[in-house]
Amino acid sequence: MGREAASSFARWFALEGMPVQPRLVAVADLNEDALAWFRGVPGVDLLTTDYKELLASPDVEVVYAAVPHNLHLEIYEAVLESGKDLLGEKPFGIDLSAAERIAAGAGSRFVRCASEFPYFPGAQAVIEEVRDGRLGRILEIVAGFHHSSDLDPEKAANWKRRSATCGEIGVMGDLGMHVLHVPLRLGWRPRSVYAQLQKGYPERPGGRCDTWDNATVHTWVEGGGQEIPMRLEMKRMAPGETNTWFLEVLGTDGGARFSTREPKTLWRFRRGARQEWSRTDLGFGTPFKTITGGIFEPGFPDILQQMWAAFLAERAGSLGERFGCARPAEAVAAHRVFAAALESHREEKTIVMEHADE
Repeated sequence: MGREAASSFARWFALEGMPVQPRLVAVADLNEDALAWFRGVPGVDLLTTDYKELLASPDVEVVYAAVPHNLHLEIYEAVLESGKDLLGEKPFGIDLSAAERIAAGAGSRFVRCASEFPYFPGAQAVIEEVRDGRLGRILEIVAGFHHSSDLDPEKAANWKRRSATCGEIGVMGDLGMHVLHVPLRLGWRPRSVYAQLQKGYPERPGGRCDTWDNATVHTWVEGGGQEIPMRLEMKRMAPGETNTWFLEVLGTDGGARFSTREPKTLWRFRRGARQEWSRTDLGFGTPFKTITGGIFEPGFPDILQQMWAAFLAERAGSLGERFGCARPAEAVAAHRVFAAALESHREEKTIVMEHADE
């Protein structure tokens, strides 16, 4: 993800009217081969295997931290204590306690959590349909992220397959912030949670695996004075899926859904004499305008750049009405859902959430 960030900055001229021009000046990585790649990136003056050396550099204003979950607390707190601003990878700590400590330590620093998929034009269109009230009274919400990376039993037991490094929350830590970013921003905070969790292969090449691979979380949220069922799906063992993020909202007057399976397509439903869905190709209608023609469809490098644009624009005070990056409080709220999901699955019961209104 560090290389993807470097690519986003290198293509920054494709964005129009941006108030900030980022410059990558320093990289820290324990892997010398990974560091070597950045030697070809113009402007990088510091390459180090010690992240504390990076934090000591007066040339660094913002730090992007993409490390295993068990290192989030140590490194994120060090970034903040050094006086730098932070874009941290999800889930913002290995567990709820770590997330709360990171959020509490933010102070006056500008801190956000990485989550790029809401920057697809189709996702933005669903958000607009909800905010404009065109769907009527909301009846149902489904949000999810599916891929099939763990279907292969020969895939190595890397850090994401071990609770010690990924966390007991497993796939929820890997994919959950992506799934909850939009619902939380729209005010849909779960009041109760019932979870169904699944583990895949207990043994893989390289060792034992003990994290959850699939999570289906059934929740109740409040919206417009009504209780609304919201289902959250996070799966690393989803047959037929490569990497699919999706969001569907259904209401009394209409519905809207978007999936990265169709990256430029928005599906809308309107109540009428017939029950019909209509399809609209949105093209390259990203929140931050670019030189790219509207007839083209965006891909992952484009929405990652959009996330960085949102981060830096908000940091500069010029985000306006555009959709912002996930906030520390939202990362903590997501962790509360994950913690409740673990308890729900363990006890085989619905968990009533605490602190739902924070």
